[in-house]
Formats: sequence, C-alpha cells, structure tokens
Amino acid sequence: MDRRGFLTATSAASLSMLGLTDPDAVSRQLSRATGSVRVGAGEVTAIRTMTTTLGDAAAELGGGHARHLAVRYLVEDVGPWLAGRYTDRVGRELRAATSELTHLAGWMARDAGADDLAARYYDHSYRLATEVGAGAEELAATALRGLAERATDAGDIPTALAVAEACAQRGRDLANPKARAYYVTTHARAAAAAGDRITASRLLSAAQAAIETAPTTPGRSWASHYSHGRWAHDAGMILARLGDHRAAAEHLHLALDIHGLDRRRSRALVLADLGGIQLAQGAVDAALATWTEFLDVADGVRSVRITDSIGAIGTRLPATAGAEELRERIAGESGLPG
Repeated sequence: MDRRGFLTATSAASLSMLGLTDPDAVSRQLSRATGSVRVGAGEVTAIRTMTTTLGDAAAELGGGHARHLAVRYLVEDVGPWLAGRYTDRVGRELRAATSELTHLAGWMARDAGADDLAARYYDHSYRLATEVGAGAEELAATALRGLAERATDAGDIPTALAVAEACAQRGRDLANPKARAYYVTTHARAAAAAGDRITASRLLSAAQAAIETAPTTPGRSWASHYSHGRWAHDAGMILARLGDHRAAAEHLHLALDIHGLDRRRSRALVLADLGGIQLAQGAVDAALATWTEFLDVADGVRSVRITDSIGAIGTRLPATAGAEELRERIAGESGLPG
C-alpha cells in the first residue's frame, strides 16, 4: 500500500473525528510536507512516550480526560512524520508506534462513549499493524480485540465471535503469555455472551494457563499491560455470565486484594461489578459497602463505563433503610431520581 495514500486516508478520518469541517485539508498539508521532515529513532521514542503518558492518565482518570490531546498529537505531529523521510527500519518502528497511539485514541473514544469513532480508530490501528508486517502480531491482535469487545458489548454476537476468534488466532503463537491470555480471554467473553458455556469455559482455562506463567512485572510489549489483576476481573465477569457467582466473586476479590489494581478507573469498575455479584448472592450489606467504596474511588473519573455503572447501581438498589443513603448519594451525583 502506498504510504502517502494510506496516511492521507487515515489522517483525514482522524480530522473528521475531531469535528473539523475540512478533512481534506490534511491532503493539502501532506502534499506540501511530504519528504520535508527527516524522521529518526527520536521521533519514534517521542510517540511511545506520549502514548505511555496519555495511556497512564486515561487508565487513572478515564478516556474522557485528554482524549483531544491524543487525537491532535496523532494528526498534527505524527501525521507529518509518517509523510517524512526515513529508513525502512525507522519506517516500520514509526508505523508500529503510530498503531499503538491510534489504538489508544480508539480506547479513549470508546471510554468516552464515542463507539463509532472508536471502531474507526481500531480499524486504522489494525491497518497500520498490517503495514508493519512481520513482528506486529500483538498490534494487529489488540486492534481486533478492541473491535470484538465493542461488538460483544453492543450485543452483535455473530460479529463478536468472528472477530474475537480472529484476534485469538492472530496471537496464538506469540511468546508473551500475557498477550495470549489477553486475546483468548476476549474470545471466551464473546463465547459466554453467545451462551456457549463449554467453549467459554475451555477458553477461560487456556487463558488461565497462560496468565499463570506470565511475570507479574510490567513488560515492554504492547499487550504487557494486561496484568494478572485485569485478567482476574475479566475472568470473574465471564464466570458471572456463566452463572457461577461464587467463583466470580473470588476472582474479583483476587483482583482487588491480591494482585491489586492501582488505577482508579480499573479499581472502581471492579468494585462496581463486585457489588452486583454480591447482591446476586443475597449479600445486601456487603454490596452496599462495596458500592459505597466504588463511588469514593470513581469520584472525578470521566468514563462512560463509570457513568453506566452508577446508573445501573441506582436501579438495582434494594428497598431497604440501609440503601437509602447510597440512593441519595447516587441521585445527587448522577441526576437519577431519588
């Protein structure tokens, strides 16, 4: 694929995502800029540094924070670099780093509630990964994972199953056990959503076998952010979907208490889910205590998943005296009727 043509399409779409009225302006910019910028390893490092910094902020505070910064950096800084002059080796690294940043922009868009934009970013991330070629399997599989998760949450189960299977197949031969667990768990979640208990359980066992061999320290590859705690949360929610609330609660406690989740957004989501499982088990007081902690942790986090969790809790609160204080707090924070 022609690099300049691909970049023009990608950057034009990114500008349209920003709501700018003249997406074709990027084509004129690139026509003037092509070959004028010399790009080396320093620019690749800059992209990865920005991706890490913005990703850390999003994991802590939600995708609604600083999303515009990621997109503008992608379009205004990275775009001209992709259209610049560089060696083949630098070009591969540049595309790989841009794929990571583009995926992050998609994740942030989805966490802010912009699902259609997120899908377009994930698609661009996947196309960039295929441009890199050999050695970019993690990038490609992670982009497919984003698309599969979106389809699962939207209830488009046939699409979710097909894309999740492609995601797992793409990453099946990777040496990184965190990556294998990440993608197989995605497939297990789609299978559970389809009601296929046998397949979901088999895949979850395979993902567990992979994550148990993974180091607990963060790695440097794109999928190495998938921690033991995140896997325990994902596994717990799959088990809850399969009706095993006891095992689900154990996994969520594992995520919180043993593996630890030091990101506010991540910890808040686990607490919201754990409270729901406790309520399903009949442990009303425990659920109310967990949801109270959830609201404390979630304060200031800008994420549609947090907002949706608050709304869901508001509709599930039991008609008991102990729930009244929490009901009033949720009504005050979400605008829900008391």
